[in-house]
Amino acid sequence: MIGRLSGTLIEKLPPQVVVDVNGVGYEVDVPMTTFYQLPALGEPTRLYTHQVVREDAHLLFGFATREERETFRQLIKVTGIGARIALAILSGMTADELAVAVATEDIKRLSSVPGIGKKTAERLVLELRGKLSTGTAAVVPGGLPFAATPDDRGDIANALLALGYNEKEAQAAMKGLPPEVTVSEGIRLALKGLVR
Repeated sequence: MIGRLSGTLIEKLPPQVVVDVNGVGYEVDVPMTTFYQLPALGEPTRLYTHQVVREDAHLLFGFATREERETFRQLIKVTGIGARIALAILSGMTADELAVAVATEDIKRLSSVPGIGKKTAERLVLELRGKLSTGTAAVVPGGLPFAATPDDRGDIANALLALGYNEKEAQAAMKGLPPEVTVSEGIRLALKGLVR
């Protein structure tokens, strides 16, 4: 099993990249959240990988963080979710955003990902509940930010409540958040404030 690649980034053709490791070029499919974090061509890079061996192909999927790879591994255990759909989910939202959507049972947010209908979103919530961690991944620079809306503030509050904080603690933690904060960054900042 190939668990990690460290080498030179020699090709970027989304969603696939090629990493040269001592003269061997590994083709790796990555979610867009990871793709946006990659360095320029010719620069060193490191990817955490998950290898899928099928009768007709050996596939490598790469991720910027261990958490993202673990989220991918949890996704492919869900009934009806294959590696390509799992990659699409992680291209549409970060691992933290997915964890929050599952924790808050946000079917609308989950079904906004291409290829995920309402029934699949409900299955994701059912099968992933309690299996994904939140608030530990860094915000993806240049990723897919979501402008802060009143709904986002509600999502942040719901995530804090789902994590066991009471309403008073959640509201206090949210007071210091910047107005344009994304859901995942808002949760991370709120948790940081609550830990102090």
